[in-house]
Amino acid sequence: MAETSRRDTFWLAAILALAAVLRIWGLNAPLWHDEIHTVVTHLDLPWGDMLRDYSMNHHYLHNIAAKATMELFGREPWAIRLPAMLFGLGVIWATWVLAREMAGVTIAHVTALLLALSYHEIWFSQNARGYTGLALFSTLGMLYFLRGLRSPATGTWVAFGVTLAAAVFTHLTGAFFFMAQGVVWLGLILWRLARGRLDGALVKLPLMGFVIGGVLTILLYLPILPSLLATVSNVSETSAVDVMKEYQNPVWTAMEAIRTGIGQSGALVAVTGLAVLALVGLGSLSLRRREPLFAPITVLHILLTVALLMTVGMRIWPRFFFVDIGFLVLLIVLGGRFFCDLIGRMTGSAALGRGLFILGTVGVVAISAYLAKRNYDFPKQDTAGAYAYVTGIQQPGERVLAVGHTGPDLNSWYKAGWPEIYTDDEYRAALAEPGPVILVVGFPARSFRDVPALGADAGYDDGTDMCDPDRVTDLPLKVLRCFSGTLGDGGMVVLRRD
Repeated sequence: MAETSRRDTFWLAAILALAAVLRIWGLNAPLWHDEIHTVVTHLDLPWGDMLRDYSMNHHYLHNIAAKATMELFGREPWAIRLPAMLFGLGVIWATWVLAREMAGVTIAHVTALLLALSYHEIWFSQNARGYTGLALFSTLGMLYFLRGLRSPATGTWVAFGVTLAAAVFTHLTGAFFFMAQGVVWLGLILWRLARGRLDGALVKLPLMGFVIGGVLTILLYLPILPSLLATVSNVSETSAVDVMKEYQNPVWTAMEAIRTGIGQSGALVAVTGLAVLALVGLGSLSLRRREPLFAPITVLHILLTVALLMTVGMRIWPRFFFVDIGFLVLLIVLGGRFFCDLIGRMTGSAALGRGLFILGTVGVVAISAYLAKRNYDFPKQDTAGAYAYVTGIQQPGERVLAVGHTGPDLNSWYKAGWPEIYTDDEYRAALAEPGPVILVVGFPARSFRDVPALGADAGYDDGTDMCDPDRVTDLPLKVLRCFSGTLGDGGMVVLRRD
Protein backbone atom coordinates (compact mmCIF):
# COMPACT_ATOMS: atom_id res chain seq x y z
CA MET A 1 0.00 0.00 0.00
CA ALA A 2 1.59 3.28 -1.15
CA GLU A 3 2.37 6.01 1.33
CA THR A 4 0.27 9.14 1.20
CA SER A 5 2.32 12.24 0.34
CA ARG A 6 1.94 15.49 2.24
CA ARG A 7 0.46 17.08 -0.87
CA ASP A 8 -2.16 14.35 -1.18
CA THR A 9 -2.99 14.71 2.51
CA PHE A 10 -3.41 18.45 2.01
CA TRP A 11 -5.85 17.95 -0.87
CA LEU A 12 -7.84 15.36 1.04
CA ALA A 13 -8.03 17.72 4.02
CA ALA A 14 -9.17 20.55 1.72
CA ILE A 15 -11.91 18.37 0.22
CA LEU A 16 -13.09 17.30 3.67
CA ALA A 17 -13.09 20.93 4.84
CA LEU A 18 -15.23 21.91 1.84
CA ALA A 19 -17.55 19.00 2.54
CA ALA A 20 -17.85 20.04 6.19
CA VAL A 21 -18.79 23.61 5.26
CA LEU A 22 -21.45 22.40 2.82
CA ARG A 23 -22.91 20.10 5.48
CA ILE A 24 -22.79 22.55 8.39
CA TRP A 25 -24.58 25.14 6.27
CA GLY A 26 -28.27 24.34 6.77
CA LEU A 27 -27.65 21.66 9.41
CA ASN A 28 -30.05 23.41 11.80
CA ALA A 29 -33.00 23.48 9.37
CA PRO A 30 -36.30 22.12 10.77
CA LEU A 31 -36.57 18.37 11.25
CA TRP A 32 -38.78 16.33 8.94
CA HIS A 33 -41.18 13.49 9.72
CA ASP A 34 -38.75 10.57 10.08
CA GLU A 35 -36.35 12.64 12.17
CA ILE A 36 -39.10 13.86 14.49
CA HIS A 37 -40.46 10.34 14.81
CA THR A 38 -36.96 9.09 15.68
CA VAL A 39 -36.56 11.68 18.43
CA VAL A 40 -40.02 11.31 19.93
CA THR A 41 -40.25 7.51 19.88
CA HIS A 42 -36.60 6.60 20.47
CA LEU A 43 -34.11 9.31 21.37
CA ASP A 44 -36.37 10.71 24.10
CA LEU A 45 -36.45 7.30 25.80
CA PRO A 46 -34.14 6.57 28.75
CA TRP A 47 -30.92 4.82 27.75
CA GLY A 48 -32.14 1.53 29.18
CA ASP A 49 -35.29 1.56 27.02
CA MET A 50 -33.66 2.21 23.63
CA LEU A 51 -33.30 -1.52 22.98
CA ARG A 52 -36.75 -2.42 24.25
CA ASP A 53 -38.54 -3.18 20.96
CA TYR A 54 -37.46 -3.45 17.34
CA SER A 55 -38.73 -0.96 14.79
CA MET A 56 -37.73 -0.40 11.17
CA ASN A 57 -37.61 3.29 12.01
CA HIS A 58 -34.90 2.83 14.65
CA HIS A 59 -31.36 2.87 13.27
CA TYR A 60 -29.83 1.65 16.47
CA LEU A 61 -26.11 2.42 16.26
CA HIS A 62 -26.81 5.84 14.75
CA ASN A 63 -29.50 6.56 17.33
CA ILE A 64 -27.16 5.78 20.20
CA ALA A 65 -24.73 8.35 18.80
CA ALA A 66 -27.54 10.86 18.17
CA LYS A 67 -28.87 10.48 21.73
CA ALA A 68 -25.38 11.17 23.06
CA THR A 69 -25.00 14.39 21.04
CA MET A 70 -28.56 15.42 21.91
CA GLU A 71 -27.82 15.05 25.62
CA LEU A 72 -24.55 16.95 25.23
CA PHE A 73 -25.84 19.83 23.11
CA GLY A 74 -29.63 19.84 23.49
CA ARG A 75 -32.58 19.10 21.20
CA GLU A 76 -31.48 21.47 18.45
CA PRO A 77 -31.69 19.96 14.94
CA TRP A 78 -27.95 20.44 14.36
CA ALA A 79 -27.10 18.44 17.49
CA ILE A 80 -29.43 15.60 16.53
CA ARG A 81 -27.97 15.53 13.01
CA LEU A 82 -24.32 15.82 14.07
CA PRO A 83 -23.57 12.04 14.01
CA ALA A 84 -25.05 11.70 10.50
CA MET A 85 -22.89 14.61 9.35
CA LEU A 86 -19.72 13.13 10.85
CA PHE A 87 -20.49 9.71 9.39
CA GLY A 88 -21.03 11.44 6.03
CA LEU A 89 -17.58 13.02 6.18
CA GLY A 90 -16.25 9.59 7.08
CA VAL A 91 -17.78 8.18 3.89
CA ILE A 92 -15.77 10.65 1.79
CA TRP A 93 -12.55 9.76 3.62
CA ALA A 94 -13.16 5.99 3.37
CA THR A 95 -14.05 6.23 -0.34
CA TRP A 96 -10.86 8.25 -0.92
CA VAL A 97 -8.78 5.52 0.73
CA LEU A 98 -10.58 2.81 -1.25
CA ALA A 99 -10.18 4.69 -4.55
CA ARG A 100 -6.49 5.40 -3.92
CA GLU A 101 -5.76 1.72 -3.32
CA MET A 102 -7.70 0.68 -6.41
CA ALA A 103 -6.97 3.39 -8.96
CA GLY A 104 -4.44 5.91 -7.67
CA VAL A 105 -4.53 9.26 -5.98
CA THR A 106 -5.87 11.33 -8.90
CA ILE A 107 -9.01 9.21 -9.17
CA ALA A 108 -9.31 9.30 -5.38
CA HIS A 109 -9.22 13.12 -5.31
CA VAL A 110 -11.80 13.47 -8.09
CA THR A 111 -14.13 10.90 -6.53
CA ALA A 112 -13.89 12.49 -3.08
CA LEU A 113 -14.53 15.97 -4.49
CA LEU A 114 -17.63 14.80 -6.34
CA LEU A 115 -18.92 13.14 -3.16
CA ALA A 116 -18.25 16.35 -1.22
CA LEU A 117 -20.44 18.20 -3.73
CA SER A 118 -23.00 15.43 -4.22
CA TYR A 119 -26.61 16.52 -3.65
CA HIS A 120 -27.51 13.15 -2.16
CA GLU A 121 -24.43 12.96 0.07
CA ILE A 122 -25.15 16.42 1.49
CA TRP A 123 -28.85 15.65 1.92
CA PHE A 124 -28.26 12.48 3.90
CA SER A 125 -25.44 14.01 5.92
CA GLN A 126 -28.00 16.55 7.14
CA ASN A 127 -30.55 13.84 7.92
CA ALA A 128 -30.70 12.44 11.46
CA ARG A 129 -30.96 8.87 10.27
CA GLY A 130 -28.48 6.01 9.94
CA TYR A 131 -27.84 6.01 6.20
CA THR A 132 -24.48 7.81 6.25
CA GLY A 133 -23.33 5.49 9.02
CA LEU A 134 -24.47 2.51 6.97
CA ALA A 135 -22.57 3.87 3.96
CA LEU A 136 -19.42 4.43 6.03
CA PHE A 137 -19.36 0.91 7.47
CA SER A 138 -20.18 -0.61 4.07
CA THR A 139 -17.38 1.34 2.41
CA LEU A 140 -14.95 0.21 5.10
CA GLY A 141 -16.30 -3.31 4.59
CA MET A 142 -15.48 -3.07 0.88
CA LEU A 143 -12.01 -1.71 1.70
CA TYR A 144 -11.19 -4.50 4.17
CA PHE A 145 -12.74 -7.20 1.98
CA LEU A 146 -10.65 -6.31 -1.08
CA ARG A 147 -7.54 -5.59 0.97
CA GLY A 148 -7.93 -8.89 2.82
CA LEU A 149 -8.16 -10.83 -0.43
CA ARG A 150 -5.09 -9.08 -1.85
CA SER A 151 -2.99 -9.40 1.30
CA PRO A 152 -4.52 -11.90 3.75
CA ALA A 153 -4.06 -10.79 7.36
CA THR A 154 -5.96 -11.64 10.53
CA GLY A 155 -6.28 -8.00 11.58
CA THR A 156 -7.85 -7.01 8.27
CA TRP A 157 -10.53 -9.68 8.53
CA VAL A 158 -11.26 -8.90 12.16
CA ALA A 159 -11.81 -5.27 11.12
CA PHE A 160 -14.08 -6.55 8.33
CA GLY A 161 -16.18 -8.45 10.87
CA VAL A 162 -16.52 -5.38 13.08
CA THR A 163 -17.67 -3.21 10.15
CA LEU A 164 -20.18 -5.90 9.15
CA ALA A 165 -21.72 -5.86 12.63
CA ALA A 166 -21.70 -2.06 12.79
CA ALA A 167 -23.48 -1.81 9.42
CA VAL A 168 -26.19 -4.33 10.26
CA PHE A 169 -26.70 -2.87 13.74
CA THR A 170 -27.24 0.48 12.04
CA HIS A 171 -29.85 -0.92 9.64
CA LEU A 172 -30.86 -4.47 8.76
CA THR A 173 -30.46 -3.82 5.03
CA GLY A 174 -26.73 -3.51 5.74
CA ALA A 175 -26.72 -7.32 5.67
CA PHE A 176 -27.54 -7.24 1.95
CA PHE A 177 -24.21 -5.62 1.09
CA PHE A 178 -22.18 -8.19 3.01
CA MET A 179 -24.32 -10.97 1.55
CA ALA A 180 -23.25 -9.76 -1.90
CA GLN A 181 -19.63 -9.93 -0.80
CA GLY A 182 -20.24 -13.44 0.56
CA VAL A 183 -21.67 -14.60 -2.76
CA VAL A 184 -18.67 -13.18 -4.64
CA TRP A 185 -16.28 -14.80 -2.13
CA LEU A 186 -17.94 -18.21 -2.57
CA GLY A 187 -17.80 -17.77 -6.34
CA LEU A 188 -14.08 -17.00 -6.12
CA ILE A 189 -13.51 -20.13 -4.02
CA LEU A 190 -15.31 -22.31 -6.57
CA TRP A 191 -13.47 -20.71 -9.47
CA ARG A 192 -10.05 -21.33 -7.91
CA LEU A 193 -11.03 -24.81 -6.73
CA ALA A 194 -11.98 -25.78 -10.27
CA ARG A 195 -8.52 -24.69 -11.42
CA GLY A 196 -6.68 -26.36 -8.59
CA ARG A 197 -5.43 -23.02 -7.22
CA LEU A 198 -7.35 -22.79 -3.96
CA ASP A 199 -5.40 -21.24 -1.10
CA GLY A 200 -6.43 -22.12 2.44
CA ALA A 201 -6.14 -18.47 3.50
CA LEU A 202 -8.88 -17.59 0.98
CA VAL A 203 -11.27 -19.79 2.96
CA LYS A 204 -10.20 -19.50 6.59
CA LEU A 205 -9.61 -15.76 7.06
CA PRO A 206 -12.71 -14.45 5.22
CA LEU A 207 -14.80 -17.11 6.97
CA MET A 208 -13.46 -15.85 10.28
CA GLY A 209 -14.43 -12.29 9.31
CA PHE A 210 -17.98 -13.28 8.40
CA VAL A 211 -18.37 -15.36 11.58
CA ILE A 212 -17.10 -12.51 13.77
CA GLY A 213 -19.52 -10.11 12.09
CA GLY A 214 -22.45 -12.50 12.40
CA VAL A 215 -21.83 -13.31 16.06
CA LEU A 216 -21.39 -9.63 16.99
CA THR A 217 -24.60 -8.75 15.13
CA ILE A 218 -26.60 -11.40 16.99
CA LEU A 219 -25.20 -10.26 20.31
CA LEU A 220 -26.04 -6.63 19.58
CA TYR A 221 -29.63 -7.44 18.57
CA LEU A 222 -30.12 -10.13 21.22
CA PRO A 223 -32.24 -7.96 23.60
CA ILE A 224 -34.82 -7.33 20.86
CA LEU A 225 -34.38 -10.44 18.70
CA PRO A 226 -37.97 -11.79 19.16
CA SER A 227 -39.41 -8.36 18.32
CA LEU A 228 -37.09 -8.08 15.31
CA LEU A 229 -38.16 -11.44 13.89
CA ALA A 230 -41.85 -10.63 14.40
CA THR A 231 -41.50 -7.26 12.65
CA VAL A 232 -39.61 -8.65 9.67
CA SER A 233 -42.11 -11.49 9.23
CA ASN A 234 -45.00 -9.01 9.03
CA VAL A 235 -43.35 -6.40 6.80
CA SER A 236 -45.20 -7.52 3.67
CA GLU A 237 -48.58 -6.90 5.33
CA THR A 238 -48.03 -3.15 5.61
CA SER A 239 -46.71 -2.90 2.06
CA ALA A 240 -49.71 -4.82 0.71
CA VAL A 241 -52.15 -2.12 1.84
CA ASP A 242 -49.93 0.84 0.92
CA VAL A 243 -51.69 3.21 -1.49
CA MET A 244 -48.30 4.25 -2.92
CA LYS A 245 -47.80 1.10 -5.01
CA GLU A 246 -45.09 2.77 -7.09
CA TYR A 247 -42.81 2.56 -4.05
CA GLN A 248 -42.56 -1.20 -4.67
CA ASN A 249 -41.44 -0.75 -8.28
CA PRO A 250 -37.64 -0.81 -8.86
CA VAL A 251 -38.01 1.26 -12.04
CA TRP A 252 -39.68 4.03 -10.01
CA THR A 253 -36.84 3.74 -7.48
CA ALA A 254 -34.17 4.27 -10.13
CA MET A 255 -36.02 7.15 -11.77
CA GLU A 256 -36.69 8.82 -8.41
CA ALA A 257 -33.03 8.57 -7.40
CA ILE A 258 -31.96 10.27 -10.63
CA ARG A 259 -34.78 12.84 -10.52
CA THR A 260 -33.88 14.00 -7.03
CA GLY A 261 -30.22 14.17 -8.02
CA ILE A 262 -30.69 16.34 -11.11
CA GLY A 263 -33.77 18.21 -9.96
CA GLN A 264 -35.74 17.50 -13.13
CA SER A 265 -38.06 14.88 -14.55
CA GLY A 266 -38.97 13.76 -18.04
CA ALA A 267 -36.61 12.60 -20.78
CA LEU A 268 -33.53 14.00 -19.02
CA VAL A 269 -33.92 11.36 -16.32
CA ALA A 270 -33.71 8.55 -18.87
CA VAL A 271 -30.76 10.16 -20.68
CA THR A 272 -28.91 10.62 -17.39
CA GLY A 273 -29.63 7.03 -16.43
CA LEU A 274 -28.24 5.72 -19.72
CA ALA A 275 -25.12 7.88 -19.37
CA VAL A 276 -24.55 6.58 -15.84
CA LEU A 277 -24.95 2.98 -17.00
CA ALA A 278 -22.49 3.52 -19.85
CA LEU A 279 -19.84 5.11 -17.64
CA VAL A 280 -20.29 2.51 -14.90
CA GLY A 281 -19.81 -0.17 -17.55
CA LEU A 282 -16.62 1.46 -18.82
CA GLY A 283 -15.37 1.93 -15.27
CA SER A 284 -15.99 -1.74 -14.54
CA LEU A 285 -14.08 -2.66 -17.69
CA SER A 286 -11.12 -0.53 -16.62
CA LEU A 287 -10.86 -2.48 -13.33
CA ARG A 288 -11.05 -5.93 -14.87
CA ARG A 289 -7.38 -6.64 -14.14
CA ARG A 290 -6.49 -4.43 -11.18
CA GLU A 291 -9.58 -5.00 -8.99
CA PRO A 292 -12.00 -7.33 -10.80
CA LEU A 293 -14.29 -7.96 -7.80
CA PHE A 294 -15.23 -4.36 -7.00
CA ALA A 295 -17.80 -3.79 -9.76
CA PRO A 296 -19.44 -7.23 -9.42
CA ILE A 297 -19.94 -6.66 -5.67
CA THR A 298 -21.49 -3.23 -6.31
CA VAL A 299 -23.84 -4.46 -9.04
CA LEU A 300 -24.73 -7.64 -7.16
CA HIS A 301 -25.61 -5.63 -4.05
CA ILE A 302 -28.06 -3.52 -6.04
CA LEU A 303 -29.67 -6.54 -7.71
CA LEU A 304 -29.75 -8.57 -4.50
CA THR A 305 -31.36 -5.72 -2.56
CA VAL A 306 -34.06 -5.31 -5.19
CA ALA A 307 -34.71 -9.06 -5.32
CA LEU A 308 -34.90 -9.50 -1.55
CA LEU A 309 -37.14 -6.47 -1.02
CA MET A 310 -39.49 -7.63 -3.77
CA THR A 311 -39.54 -11.13 -2.31
CA VAL A 312 -40.72 -9.92 1.10
CA GLY A 313 -43.04 -7.34 -0.47
CA MET A 314 -41.25 -4.37 1.05
CA ARG A 315 -41.07 -0.85 -0.35
CA ILE A 316 -37.95 -0.25 -2.44
CA TRP A 317 -36.86 3.18 -1.22
CA PRO A 318 -33.98 4.86 -3.10
CA ARG A 319 -32.26 5.38 0.26
CA PHE A 320 -31.64 1.63 0.52
CA PHE A 321 -29.03 2.13 -2.21
CA PHE A 322 -27.35 5.14 -0.66
CA VAL A 323 -24.38 2.95 0.30
CA ASP A 324 -23.67 2.44 -3.42
CA ILE A 325 -23.34 6.11 -4.34
CA GLY A 326 -19.65 6.32 -3.51
CA PHE A 327 -18.95 3.10 -5.41
CA LEU A 328 -20.94 4.28 -8.44
CA VAL A 329 -19.24 7.68 -8.47
CA LEU A 330 -15.87 5.93 -8.41
CA LEU A 331 -16.89 3.73 -11.34
CA ILE A 332 -18.21 6.78 -13.22
CA VAL A 333 -14.93 8.63 -12.74
CA LEU A 334 -12.98 5.56 -13.87
CA GLY A 335 -15.31 5.19 -16.83
CA GLY A 336 -14.76 8.81 -17.81
CA ARG A 337 -10.99 8.40 -17.67
CA PHE A 338 -11.17 5.13 -19.61
CA PHE A 339 -13.23 6.82 -22.33
CA CYS A 340 -10.86 9.80 -22.55
CA ASP A 341 -7.81 7.52 -22.66
CA LEU A 342 -9.48 5.53 -25.42
CA ILE A 343 -9.93 8.68 -27.48
CA GLY A 344 -6.26 9.53 -26.80
CA ARG A 345 -5.14 6.13 -28.08
CA MET A 346 -7.41 6.30 -31.13
CA THR A 347 -6.05 9.73 -32.09
CA GLY A 348 -2.48 8.92 -31.15
CA SER A 349 -2.42 11.80 -28.67
CA ALA A 350 -2.21 10.88 -24.98
CA ALA A 351 -2.19 14.60 -24.19
CA LEU A 352 -5.62 14.92 -25.81
CA GLY A 353 -6.96 12.13 -23.62
CA ARG A 354 -5.58 13.77 -20.47
CA GLY A 355 -6.95 17.14 -21.53
CA LEU A 356 -10.41 15.70 -22.16
CA PHE A 357 -10.40 14.06 -18.73
CA ILE A 358 -9.43 17.32 -17.05
CA LEU A 359 -12.08 19.23 -19.01
CA GLY A 360 -14.71 16.60 -18.24
CA THR A 361 -13.80 16.64 -14.55
CA VAL A 362 -14.11 20.42 -14.38
CA GLY A 363 -17.50 20.23 -16.09
CA VAL A 364 -18.87 17.52 -13.82
CA VAL A 365 -17.60 19.32 -10.72
CA ALA A 366 -19.30 22.53 -11.86
CA ILE A 367 -22.58 20.69 -12.55
CA SER A 368 -22.39 18.94 -9.15
CA ALA A 369 -21.82 22.26 -7.38
CA TYR A 370 -24.81 23.78 -9.18
CA LEU A 371 -27.07 20.84 -8.30
CA ALA A 372 -25.88 20.81 -4.68
CA LYS A 373 -27.28 24.27 -4.02
CA ARG A 374 -30.82 22.84 -4.22
CA ASN A 375 -30.22 21.38 -0.76
CA TYR A 376 -30.53 24.89 0.62
CA ASP A 377 -33.56 26.11 -1.34
CA PHE A 378 -36.07 24.57 1.08
CA PRO A 379 -36.10 22.48 4.26
CA LYS A 380 -36.54 18.77 3.77
CA GLN A 381 -40.15 19.20 4.87
CA ASP A 382 -41.41 22.59 6.02
CA THR A 383 -43.69 21.45 8.82
CA ALA A 384 -42.37 24.35 10.92
CA GLY A 385 -43.32 26.88 8.25
CA ALA A 386 -46.81 25.43 7.86
CA TYR A 387 -47.34 25.45 11.62
CA ALA A 388 -46.20 29.06 11.98
CA TYR A 389 -48.36 30.16 9.03
CA VAL A 390 -51.52 28.48 10.32
CA THR A 391 -51.14 29.76 13.87
CA GLY A 392 -50.66 33.22 12.40
CA ILE A 393 -53.87 33.23 10.30
CA GLN A 394 -56.19 31.14 12.48
CA GLN A 395 -59.28 33.10 13.45
CA PRO A 396 -61.05 32.80 16.82
CA GLY A 397 -63.26 29.72 16.79
CA GLU A 398 -61.70 28.36 13.59
CA ARG A 399 -60.84 24.67 13.79
CA VAL A 400 -57.56 23.27 12.44
CA LEU A 401 -57.21 19.65 11.30
CA ALA A 402 -53.92 17.86 10.59
CA VAL A 403 -54.17 15.43 7.67
CA GLY A 404 -51.77 12.55 7.18
CA HIS A 405 -48.60 11.35 8.80
CA THR A 406 -47.32 14.81 9.72
CA GLY A 407 -50.20 15.12 12.19
CA PRO A 408 -48.24 13.42 14.99
CA ASP A 409 -45.26 15.67 14.20
CA LEU A 410 -47.37 18.81 14.58
CA ASN A 411 -48.81 17.55 17.85
CA SER A 412 -45.77 15.95 19.47
CA TRP A 413 -43.02 18.32 18.29
CA TYR A 414 -44.90 21.62 17.90
CA LYS A 415 -47.61 20.92 20.51
CA ALA A 416 -50.31 22.06 18.08
CA GLY A 417 -53.14 20.05 19.65
CA TRP A 418 -54.92 19.61 16.29
CA PRO A 419 -57.19 16.61 15.58
CA GLU A 420 -55.62 14.17 13.11
CA ILE A 421 -57.34 12.91 9.96
CA TYR A 422 -56.31 9.71 8.15
CA THR A 423 -59.43 8.32 6.43
CA ASP A 424 -62.44 9.41 4.39
CA ASP A 425 -64.79 8.67 7.28
CA GLU A 426 -62.77 10.83 9.67
CA TYR A 427 -62.65 13.63 7.09
CA ARG A 428 -66.40 13.57 6.40
CA ALA A 429 -67.24 13.48 10.10
CA ALA A 430 -64.95 16.42 10.84
CA LEU A 431 -66.34 18.57 8.00
CA ALA A 432 -69.92 17.70 8.88
CA GLU A 433 -69.59 20.17 11.70
CA PRO A 434 -70.40 23.76 10.60
CA GLY A 435 -67.97 26.63 10.63
CA PRO A 436 -64.64 27.53 9.05
CA VAL A 437 -61.91 24.88 9.01
CA ILE A 438 -58.21 24.93 8.13
CA LEU A 439 -56.64 21.67 6.99
CA VAL A 440 -52.87 21.13 7.09
CA VAL A 441 -51.90 18.33 4.70
CA GLY A 442 -48.49 16.65 4.87
CA PHE A 443 -47.19 14.22 2.24
CA PRO A 444 -49.91 15.42 -0.16
CA ALA A 445 -49.59 12.68 -2.80
CA ARG A 446 -50.09 10.02 -0.16
CA SER A 447 -52.64 11.91 1.95
CA PHE A 448 -54.93 12.74 -0.97
CA ARG A 449 -54.96 9.05 -1.91
CA ASP A 450 -55.58 7.99 1.69
CA VAL A 451 -58.45 10.48 1.90
CA PRO A 452 -59.98 10.61 -1.61
CA ALA A 453 -62.87 12.87 -0.57
CA LEU A 454 -60.36 15.47 0.57
CA GLY A 455 -58.49 15.18 -2.73
CA ALA A 456 -61.74 15.71 -4.64
CA ASP A 457 -62.74 18.73 -2.56
CA ALA A 458 -59.31 20.28 -3.09
CA GLY A 459 -59.12 19.44 -6.81
CA TYR A 460 -56.00 17.34 -6.43
CA ASP A 461 -56.52 15.47 -9.72
CA ASP A 462 -58.50 18.08 -11.67
CA GLY A 463 -55.63 18.81 -14.07
CA THR A 464 -54.62 22.11 -12.49
CA ASP A 465 -51.66 22.97 -10.29
CA MET A 466 -52.95 23.10 -6.72
CA CYS A 467 -50.18 25.49 -5.71
CA ASP A 468 -50.64 27.95 -8.57
CA PRO A 469 -51.36 31.31 -6.86
CA ASP A 470 -53.59 32.33 -9.79
CA ARG A 471 -55.68 29.16 -9.63
CA VAL A 472 -59.41 29.93 -9.40
CA THR A 473 -61.96 27.19 -8.66
CA ASP A 474 -65.37 26.78 -7.10
CA LEU A 475 -64.27 23.76 -5.10
CA PRO A 476 -65.25 23.38 -1.42
CA LEU A 477 -61.63 23.82 -0.28
CA LYS A 478 -59.37 26.74 -1.13
CA VAL A 479 -55.59 26.34 -1.22
CA LEU A 480 -54.14 29.02 1.01
CA ARG A 481 -50.48 28.17 0.67
CA CYS A 482 -48.06 25.42 -0.30
CA PHE A 483 -44.73 24.82 1.43
CA SER A 484 -42.08 23.09 -0.68
CA GLY A 485 -39.54 20.59 0.61
CA THR A 486 -36.54 18.77 -0.85
CA LEU A 487 -37.97 15.43 0.35
CA GLY A 488 -39.88 13.44 -2.25
CA ASP A 489 -43.59 14.17 -1.59
CA GLY A 490 -42.35 16.36 1.26
CA GLY A 491 -44.56 19.34 0.57
CA MET A 492 -47.13 20.81 2.96
CA VAL A 493 -50.48 22.15 1.72
CA VAL A 494 -52.74 24.43 3.78
CA LEU A 495 -56.44 24.42 2.80
CA ARG A 496 -59.46 26.29 4.16
CA ARG A 497 -63.20 25.83 4.09
CA ASP A 498 -64.91 29.13 4.82
